[in-house]
Amino acid sequence: MPDEKPNKYEALPIPTYEEAIGSSSRTPTPNLTSTNNETAIPAEREGLLGAEARIPVPTRRAGYRPPPSVEDAPDRDSQELDTFLGQNASPRGSEDSEGEMVRREMEEMDIEDEPSGRRTQSAWGKRISSLGQSIRTRIPFRWKWKWRINLHVPEGVSSRVAWPRIDANFCIFLGRCFAVLLVMGVVYLLFVSDLFTNAAQRMAGQMFDPESVRLHVQGLADAGRIEAHMKVITATDHLAGTEGDYVLAQYVEGVFLSNGLEEVRKDQFDVYLNYPKKDGRKVEIVGNNGEVLWRAKIEEDLQYPERQQTPVFHGHSKSGDVNGPLIFANYGSREDFKRLYDSGIETKGAIAIVRYGGSQGDRALKVKAAQDVGFVGCIIYSDPADDGFVKGSPAPDGTMMPEDGVQRGSVSLMSWVVGDVLTPGFASTKDAKRISKENNPGLVNIPSLPLSWGDAKHLLDALKGHGQACPDEWKGGIPDIDYWSGDQNSPRVHIVNDQDEVEQQPIWNVMGKINGVEQREKSIIVGNHRDAWVYGAADPGSGTAVMLEVVRIFGDLMANGWRPLRTIEFASWDGEEYNLIGSTEYVENNMDKLRADAFAYLNVDVGVAGRNFRAAGSPVFRKSLLRVLSRTSDQAQNATLRELWDKNNSQLEGLGAGSDYVAFQDMAGTSSLDFGFDGDFPYHSARDNLEWMQRVGDPGFLHHQVLAQIWSLLILEYADRLVMPFDISAYSASLTQWSIDLENWAENKGANQEGNPKWSTEPLREAVLEFATDAQTFEHWEEEWDRVVLGGGGFESAILAAHRKSHNTRMANFETHLLDLEEGGGIPNRTQFKHVVFGPQLWSGYDAAFFPAVRDAVEAGDWALAQQQVENAARIIKKASKKLVGNPI
Repeated sequence: MPDEKPNKYEALPIPTYEEAIGSSSRTPTPNLTSTNNETAIPAEREGLLGAEARIPVPTRRAGYRPPPSVEDAPDRDSQELDTFLGQNASPRGSEDSEGEMVRREMEEMDIEDEPSGRRTQSAWGKRISSLGQSIRTRIPFRWKWKWRINLHVPEGVSSRVAWPRIDANFCIFLGRCFAVLLVMGVVYLLFVSDLFTNAAQRMAGQMFDPESVRLHVQGLADAGRIEAHMKVITATDHLAGTEGDYVLAQYVEGVFLSNGLEEVRKDQFDVYLNYPKKDGRKVEIVGNNGEVLWRAKIEEDLQYPERQQTPVFHGHSKSGDVNGPLIFANYGSREDFKRLYDSGIETKGAIAIVRYGGSQGDRALKVKAAQDVGFVGCIIYSDPADDGFVKGSPAPDGTMMPEDGVQRGSVSLMSWVVGDVLTPGFASTKDAKRISKENNPGLVNIPSLPLSWGDAKHLLDALKGHGQACPDEWKGGIPDIDYWSGDQNSPRVHIVNDQDEVEQQPIWNVMGKINGVEQREKSIIVGNHRDAWVYGAADPGSGTAVMLEVVRIFGDLMANGWRPLRTIEFASWDGEEYNLIGSTEYVENNMDKLRADAFAYLNVDVGVAGRNFRAAGSPVFRKSLLRVLSRTSDQAQNATLRELWDKNNSQLEGLGAGSDYVAFQDMAGTSSLDFGFDGDFPYHSARDNLEWMQRVGDPGFLHHQVLAQIWSLLILEYADRLVMPFDISAYSASLTQWSIDLENWAENKGANQEGNPKWSTEPLREAVLEFATDAQTFEHWEEEWDRVVLGGGGFESAILAAHRKSHNTRMANFETHLLDLEEGGGIPNRTQFKHVVFGPQLWSGYDAAFFPAVRDAVEAGDWALAQQQVENAARIIKKASKKLVGNPI
């Protein structure tokens, strides 16, 4: 088929690679014969003809061009050159004229011809060269000076010496390298100058003025919302492990989720719990033939006929069916039982009746002491002289226990074994190894039951004329009762305690957190237990309702873009009422993590039971606590809480073994604070309910609102201040006082008396004085930081920020370093408790005790062991002190 195209080219020879890629006028182009046998013009071959002859050419791979002709358009490089320079290219006449021009330029620049093998110049290089040429053609004079280097070269060597030549590509490469180095240098300087240190922090929490955040937090606390939570919390009884407890756990979890907490979950542990069987509990006076002469009511009056109400019983009590003569033993302390012994009253095989409170505050230790002197059963009641009309108006219109009111509670030995008694020292997970509940060191071995004073008066009245008339300090306040001790001839009492005992009962901790932006791994833990003996308005519902409001407050902050420097973890513990189980199992399950990264634990148990604010905890909290109290007020008394604190001569008390802080403070070494508004209330009774709180406990929920402010502000103190506000000086002063108190107490116990080994607190005094010096050195750094950073407009370099974080970590770890973590370390025979300063004393229960291992040895009369424990405590305090200032020994 004939070719229909108007212009037809003859076949052309295929160019070589060098010919195909050539683009510079300095690269020879082979002569090609056109259809008219015309000699190809170099200008045409370079595509520098006018735009009027342009014919579009399809895009092809680099390195290949169609044969040039007079009709061909200028190539792309020339087009870019023209555009770049703003010039119109003009064709060069011939190779000779072109060569002459090149030689002239080279003479002026004193550049020799390049080797023929030189790499082809790039488009950018051509632009630069053409730009230089353009500039030279426009200046009115010609530069004549030439820079030459006269270097003597030996004869015969010149032909072998070639000076290095730098083309445009190499210059561009050097320029790019320089630019990269310049950018890297600028970025490095920016980071060194701390412009980007904690950028996320400033984009989150630190973009807010801290004082504005505190004011916002205080303004958000809402009494109405707290009361709404309280209504849900007290709607049903919620004993640990029951359906009511689980439903409330779901409610708490929902509040956590709806307010934006992260990593919300329910942690399940499987623990030993007991529950009373229906009609499984009896207290009876029986005749010689076993006939029932009187039977106790036991149960409280129903507060809500349509609702379930937890039966009256003792948690972790011993099952049993026993009987024996009844003997009254006052408060059930060891001293009380010794008095019976000294009076010649035999207690073996008898039933003890003792009253709550007094010289032995721990109900479990009352039962333990009775067991140790031969009693086979124990009854504990609330005497009106201690908790009843003698001291004030009873519930529901007052704060004291009514005649039918009963104080439930646990009788597990929490100062001996804390947490699940079947898994002491390790978490009670499903597959954990368990020990037997029989002869368990954390359980008593005789049955016990609680009673109201309305029931107890029948028992005490039956003792009249038996044994000895009680001294005045043993007499209670039950009307028309003459208090007698009783003896082996007293009326016989029958006790039945039949119960369900579940070795792996599920309980549920509810957890949620707000991740920090500077030290995300470091955490401030906020906790309250959820389980209650019955409805639990004050204990622990007031704390639970306030914590849920605190969660809402911090959820609002997060919704506005705020984030703390350190992580805040919220915890709703389960099983506290039995034996601090939920919190202890959590600690045992996360022990290493807590010892490394937990900075503080803030606990509220009974949040509001009155109007008197009290706090107990590690001395490190003193400074920040007083600062918070100074900015919160009691509206009813028209004064700041700091003013009321000072007016009442209040002090930060020591920690005993009464709530969920025990595992954190005494086992993990996490500095702990427990606080709330104190007052009398129907403790562990069904009378502790919503109506009582609304009418008597806190009408209007104003103290709940203030507690939410205090709790939120304390969280901000430890989660969001750049320098942790721990009061190390206060710890030093407290240690000094506690060591003096220990020495005085030991002297009253017979220290250094004839026949006893020599005993001295000199090593402890030396350690405490050394710590005082180190504490001053440590806090001096904070003063320097304030001067440099706050005095410098708030600028903190990256190096200083790293020092600050190290300072905070050492400060928080000080308490952890007071743990005795050597093999077999801890309080002898109670090695769950590792802290050498804090810990429950063996027979003090809820009471605060300092240097518990020393006190245990002194109480036992083992002065050699006591001296050993003094030296051990001194060594650990010295070591912790040196680590505090960064000089470990």
